Amino acid sequence: MKRDTIFYSLFQQYPNILFDLLENPPSNAANYRFDSVAVKEPKFEIDGVFLPPETSPPGTIYFCELQMQKDETLYERLFAESMVYFYQRRKKFSDWQAVIIYPSRTIEQKEKRPYRAFLNSDQVHRIYLDELGEFSELPLEVSLLVLTCLKEGETPEAARYLVNRTQQEIKEDRAKRAIIETVGKILSYRFTNLSSAEIEAMLGISFEQTRLYQDLVASAEARGKQEGKQEGKQEGKQEGQASLMVTMLSKRFGEIPAQLTTQIETLSLKQIAALSDAFFNFNSLGDLANWLQTLSLNQNNGNLR
Repeated sequence: MKRDTIFYSLFQQYPNILFDLLENPPSNAANYRFDSVAVKEPKFEIDGVFLPPETSPPGTIYFCELQMQKDETLYERLFAESMVYFYQRRKKFSDWQAVIIYPSRTIEQKEKRPYRAFLNSDQVHRIYLDELGEFSELPLEVSLLVLTCLKEGETPEAARYLVNRTQQEIKEDRAKRAIIETVGKILSYRFTNLSSAEIEAMLGISFEQTRLYQDLVASAEARGKQEGKQEGKQEGKQEGQASLMVTMLSKRFGEIPAQLTTQIETLSLKQIAALSDAFFNFNSLGDLANWLQTLSLNQNNGNLR
């Protein structure tokens, strides 16, 4: 899993995550910015640094290391590169701190005695994501970090929880979309065999939030306008949702019989929404056929139009 890409993206969008993990963050934590740097002679690659605002007096620099795999020379490298970088820019910073983030203690370097002065000081912080406490009680952005390390069986439910929490807590649309897209990106790394539509369905994201849906609607609306249909937008929305539903079903069960496809394409928006809710309860095309048959019977009795 390409966790580094996820972590860098999270830190760039939400640099406050690092300080949410620390007991005593700086008072100006909200003004820090995240960067990735290289130290020359010798060349070291630092995972990331959190740079204080350029004010007077100089502030504290935070070195960050994301260690998702075993590395028995991590501390040698981390302290060497951090000290070189700090030495080269000594006048710009008043102090330094280092934060190492592990998925669990089992990944930590075994030989720690030579670095005990650092590791037992208040300058070095070791964070174990599986020990941060109840998932539902963590800050939202910190929960995104933890999501990358959960067991595969726990991930879908946790991801859906984060999407629902985001929709409830975040008011600004752009910020809300950014978090939901990050959750989807994490799932795409964890479940490489699933399509984007299947991941969106797993998350319970409404069709209106998906790129595939938006493309299908735009195409249908354009056709409606060309044909002089004033109801093109509504038809485009219905056609987009129906097309996406057929795509998701075919990804899961293979080719959909023409008869079932026709039935889906004639469903109303409300009926398609009901079908998307039932989607993950289906084990075969037979379940789909039975669901459509039941829907037809209910419709004849005046239900779910």
